[in-house]
Parts: sequence; structure tokens; C-alpha cells
Amino acid sequence: MGLVTEYVLAELRLFRTEQRLSQEDFGRKIGYSGSHVSSVETSQRPPTDEYVQKIDDAFQTGGTFSRMLGKLAKLDSTPAWLRDWIEFERLARLLRWYEPAFIPGLLQTESYARALLTGVHLPPEQVEQRIRSRMDRQAVLTADNPAQFVFVIDAMVLRRPVRGHPSVMAEQLDHLLRCTELPNVQILVVPQEVGVYAGLQGGFILATLPDQSVVAHLDHQVRAQIVDRAEDIATLQGTWEAIRSEALPMVQSLELIREAAKEWT
Repeated sequence: MGLVTEYVLAELRLFRTEQRLSQEDFGRKIGYSGSHVSSVETSQRPPTDEYVQKIDDAFQTGGTFSRMLGKLAKLDSTPAWLRDWIEFERLARLLRWYEPAFIPGLLQTESYARALLTGVHLPPEQVEQRIRSRMDRQAVLTADNPAQFVFVIDAMVLRRPVRGHPSVMAEQLDHLLRCTELPNVQILVVPQEVGVYAGLQGGFILATLPDQSVVAHLDHQVRAQIVDRAEDIATLQGTWEAIRSEALPMVQSLELIREAAKEWT
């Protein structure tokens, strides 16, 4: 648990006990279930911006917890819009990631990440910050008692040039193959022959947390969006199953990656 999360959780637990409210009653007052409050207080879910804002509003704190989260977050070099998701990513027991356009961030090499981010209109220091953050996040793949990871990518991702540097793609695809040697990582590929399918509308990530709840991450041009509404999660899980049904099995997927890797050497 990071410094930001640990401190905020301690303050939230103390605040609830001072209000002499059970987790169920506290949750009812802020519009969340008691189990959600419990998951936050036991570090199974992060205290998101929305969650602390609901507490500030319900108890008329004058924005105390929102300011606390914001000020402490400045100690963290991670972009603000990504902090909440990184906590979900760290806590997940199962992470399912579909990407139709790029190699998923947890599987990117530094060279590939730099090639992508230098094409974005950001100051050099922000580019370096995001690269560091992306590389640091990859520790979840090999953590103690790691989650299970299932990545599904579109075949075109394997053949899309990166700023005219074949060596970057060659290194990246070799890295993908090494990642599949981890017992908790699967990489599946949707072949080109499938044609148009549901996933082409955009990539997303589904994280199953220790309490078995599921949250999703949608990436947009400006910032990411975290989704946890039951109906939205149900839609995304249905889309995931449709996409996975189009993907090749693991053995054929790895063969497709090997073939593509040869084309870049």
C-alpha cells in the first residue's frame, strides 16, 4: 500500500468511528454499500476521488478529505488521472485487458513506451514521468502471490510500425514472448481473418478485486475513466467474452507473435 492510500485510509476509519457509525450505516449515508465501505477500509478497494467527495458532501466537511487526498497525491509522481486505477490494478486478483491499437502498458518495453509517448503533445518531463510510471506498474506481473493476467490484442498491433524503428517492434514482440513464460500471464491474439468484431470500438481493462467485485478502466485521449456501475460492467464483461471467443488459443497466438517478430528482424 502506498503512502497516500495508507494515510487516507487511517483517517477515514478514524472519522467513521468518531461518527459512531457502523460500516453499513456509514455507507448508507454516503450512497455506498456497507461491503464497499469495508473493502475500502481493509485496502481491498482504493479511496477514489468520488468516494471521498461523497463523504465530504454527506458530512459537510468543507472538502477536508478531497483536499487531503489531493495534497498527499502530489507526493506521488504518477499522473493524477491514473492514480486510482493503479491502486485497483495492484489489488486485482484477475486482470483482463483488451487492446486493439497498442501493446498493453503492462507488457510494453521502455523503448516502445517512449516511441508512443513522444508522439503525444506533452513536455519532455511529463513523457519521462509517464514512462517511469508505466515501467514501475509492471512489477505487478511478478509480485508475490501475483494476480492472473489475460491480455487479448488485435493482430494488427503486432504489425503496426512504431516511428519507423523495426528494432523497437522486434524487441517488443520478443518481450511479449518472454512475458508468456510467466505462469500467471496469458496473451491471446484476435487474427486478422476475423474481420470486424465488437472489440474494435475501443480497448478496456476489467479488474476483479479481492471482494470479487469488478471495476473497469476505459482510456480516452485526454484521461482515463473508471467504471463500476453494475450495468456498465455487465456490458463490458459481455463484450470481453465476445472478444475472447474470437481470439486464437494460447499456442496459436504465440505462433502468430513469433511469425510477426520475424518480420521485424
